[in-house]
Amino acid sequence: MSVTGALCEAVGGALSWPQVLLFGDSITQFSFQHGGWGASLADKLVRKCDVLNRGFSGYNTRWAKIILPRLIRKSSDAEALVAVTIFFGANDSALKDENPKQHIPLDEYAENLKNMIQYLKSVDIPESRVILITPPPLHESAWEKECIAQGYKLNRLNMVVGEYAKACLEVGQNCGTDVLDLWTLMQKDNKPGLVDLQLEFNSLQKTGKESQLSTHPTSLQEAGQDDDDDSS
Repeated sequence: MSVTGALCEAVGGALSWPQVLLFGDSITQFSFQHGGWGASLADKLVRKCDVLNRGFSGYNTRWAKIILPRLIRKSSDAEALVAVTIFFGANDSALKDENPKQHIPLDEYAENLKNMIQYLKSVDIPESRVILITPPPLHESAWEKECIAQGYKLNRLNMVVGEYAKACLEVGQNCGTDVLDLWTLMQKDNKPGLVDLQLEFNSLQKTGKESQLSTHPTSLQEAGQDDDDDSS
């Protein structure tokens, strides 16, 4: 037996941590950048859960539901998932006339979310482990300047994004999943949405609202190891 094998046998084999999987578009893909919300969540759950980034820049729910079965299958890996976030809608809510490639009709958006929840349930990830996240608000004037700079017309409206956020909430209520309503939370006290969607989550973290992820009813603390030791 090798030295490594002997050591593993002596300590009882390799340790494995429960997992939290973040599934979404660019807001998720870039969330592990410096100061990002995904990185912050991973830091809060260190030694309790491994946080996996499965963000796909530019994706809408039509493409997301196709790739989801390639990311999560019925196996021991699925059993390790204590929470899965589904965070789409920023691209789905693009205006059809200005961005037909990414636009998804509202009814289809809601149906796609339901399909993804149902698929997860089919691979033994119940609704109680799923967290829907609504699309965040949009600062229209700032976004319009960005569009013009790239040679496009304004292709998104905050009012329309709000309709998709409402649909996401309704899906969560009907399917029995938790929902983090970013569109509402980030416009409290008449604060406008931010054109940089990554900054929106950073702002959310400062208010402590992202704690809804780390205090999900699925007990992440109990699933991992107790962390009473403050030593490094």
